Amino acid sequence: MCFGSKLKGEDPSRLNNDYEPNSRPIDPKHTEQRASSIKMPNEYSPPSVPPPSHGEYAAPPGPPPRHDDYTPPPVPPPSNHDWQTAVPDTSLLPPPPSMGNQQSRTNNATEREAERGEIWCRQNPLTGPITYPEVALEAIAQGNIGVVKPPIYQGTLERTRPGVWAGKTKSISPDSCILSTVPLYSVMAHSPLRTGRAKACYYEVRISKRNRSEVSLTMGFAAPPYPAFRLPGWHRGCLAVHGDDGSKYINDRWGGKDFTSPFKPGETLGIGMQFAKRDLGAPPAYDDTRPQTEAKVPLDVEVFLTRNGSLAGSWNLHEEGDAVEDLTVDGLEGYNDLFAAVGTFEGAEFEIVFYEAEWMHHP
Repeated sequence: MCFGSKLKGEDPSRLNNDYEPNSRPIDPKHTEQRASSIKMPNEYSPPSVPPPSHGEYAAPPGPPPRHDDYTPPPVPPPSNHDWQTAVPDTSLLPPPPSMGNQQSRTNNATEREAERGEIWCRQNPLTGPITYPEVALEAIAQGNIGVVKPPIYQGTLERTRPGVWAGKTKSISPDSCILSTVPLYSVMAHSPLRTGRAKACYYEVRISKRNRSEVSLTMGFAAPPYPAFRLPGWHRGCLAVHGDDGSKYINDRWGGKDFTSPFKPGETLGIGMQFAKRDLGAPPAYDDTRPQTEAKVPLDVEVFLTRNGSLAGSWNLHEEGDAVEDLTVDGLEGYNDLFAAVGTFEGAEFEIVFYEAEWMHHP
């Protein structure tokens, strides 16, 4: 910002030795005229009344007040202090929003790759729900689901039995996203707004014991279409938990948010989404230990993660977030079909399990 050579409000009439702060500008001619018009008295006349004497002070009537004249109030003081009423119970308040990380503490893609993914998403907007034939809905219900191998995927990806896929990537494999061939959540078939029933979509991934210590695998859900050259959770309409750092990513191409510990070789991880119709007139259920939201949305969406068959954590899709750094959750709110999304990079050995009979956890 560039400033001029003069100060704001500078007045040439104030630039003299007689200038005083907050005074008006002085006109010399006006001063001479006013001085000539003022007449001074010839002699001084003292006042007719003598000045007051300090010794003539008269004290107020009556004695000064005494401290023992205090009369206590008719009601006795309270026997105890009700601090619970005076201090509100902050445990009833919703938790503060978790802050995101600027970058992952383990692995990070380049800014150029992130921008490439954003351009792809702008060129390929989210598609609306599709009415699937009965044969496809039966396959979804039975867990007989296929996967789409990304073009840049380097490694093997084979179906070992119905609903189970085994994959192994090379150490030079780039970021890639494996999507299921059919959605695990179909708006037309599963939305609680249409059926009146809650719906959970879920699948598991087994990490091979032979996998290296750092698990280069992510798992989540995506609304189509999604760039096959990007990991799940990095762009719109997609969420995921990343195995290398344990962070959750929801339309977040930076560092995600802390959620769980990194995945380990030999573990079985599961990820799911629970959709339920909300009563918008009901008050918040603070006695519920699950994540809560005050968002006025028709569907309540809870995302959860399991480890070796036990619940490892969850979050509400509409829980309070940071208005500046958090991006939208469009595509994940139950109005778009959602596909399983498994991401890989570098070397990983794993199995994707859609077949419910082989799950360790049953939502």
